[in-house]
Amino acid sequence: MNEFFSLSINDRLEALEQAANISGRPPHLLEKDVWVVWSLRHIFTAPYASHVVFKGGTSLSKAYGVIQRFSEDVDLTYDIRVIAPDLIGDTNDPLPASKSQEKKWTKEIRSRLVEWAARDVVPLLQQDLEQYDLPATVRAEADKVFIDYHPLVSGTGYVPSSVMLEFGARSTGEPSELRSIHCDAAPHLQGVIFPEATPNVMRAERTFWEKATAIHVFCVQGNFRGGDRFARHWHDVARLDAAGIADAALLDQALAAAVADHKTIFFTEKDTQGNPIDYHAAVRGNLRLVPTDEALNKLEIDYQHMVDDGLFLDDVEPFEALMAQCQAIQKKLSK
Repeated sequence: MNEFFSLSINDRLEALEQAANISGRPPHLLEKDVWVVWSLRHIFTAPYASHVVFKGGTSLSKAYGVIQRFSEDVDLTYDIRVIAPDLIGDTNDPLPASKSQEKKWTKEIRSRLVEWAARDVVPLLQQDLEQYDLPATVRAEADKVFIDYHPLVSGTGYVPSSVMLEFGARSTGEPSELRSIHCDAAPHLQGVIFPEATPNVMRAERTFWEKATAIHVFCVQGNFRGGDRFARHWHDVARLDAAGIADAALLDQALAAAVADHKTIFFTEKDTQGNPIDYHAAVRGNLRLVPTDEALNKLEIDYQHMVDDGLFLDDVEPFEALMAQCQAIQKKLSK
């Protein structure tokens, strides 16, 4: 058997098209998925791997299999205890004691993270790409690292031919566990060896609270600070609920409080009247998962963009049904 990247360009393209025909998944998404898994394999075999945790929507798809949508970017946490031991000191709770201290921590941690990414992440990635003559380049933009690959196929343009490794370093990433990850095309082509990875992954229960509180902020403010392509969070929360993970997360109020503590310090947000958003009240029963008015329209438009570019890997519910599911989760929490 041959490794995917050892094949000729024509053979790689043929392999993607065969996998697409069998799986029903667009070939440009299968191709990007190969690069996502390759990136994870690289990160979690690097010298710094023991200090990094894989999280976010891509972890739900690739590590836990609880969402059936294509998730294209890689969210990673570099352990705050490793990057900033001098700031944390002897405390077991790596949170700053005040808002002024938080600003100092955030500025210093971001500076160290940018330096670390440029010093440790980019050169090793570039070395790996060059050693195996892979059709991609690497670049850093602050605390984000991009692997820009030369695509064999293209979609609508909604999904770029670049894997973004987005690093953060303001938490420990716990709780986490090792999980095996494979390429989506692998089960459909027995004669080709695709990349595999075994990253340390944030537990799905914490990811639920991370996403649910981000949704809450959107519903309160009517905007999403992370830019466009945000409908994925609602889809993910609904799938976590269907898998029973939301119920487990709702029962774990200690974890909910830990996420609320972290976001209160590091992700302070205000509502439309200028009042601080109360994350603790949200996780204790006042969580909002369904927006209204213009915010609802923005969400519906972005959801349709995801549908149009084939990011959902199975039959997806209409937008109205998704909102009904999120309303049910919101009601469940408020009991």
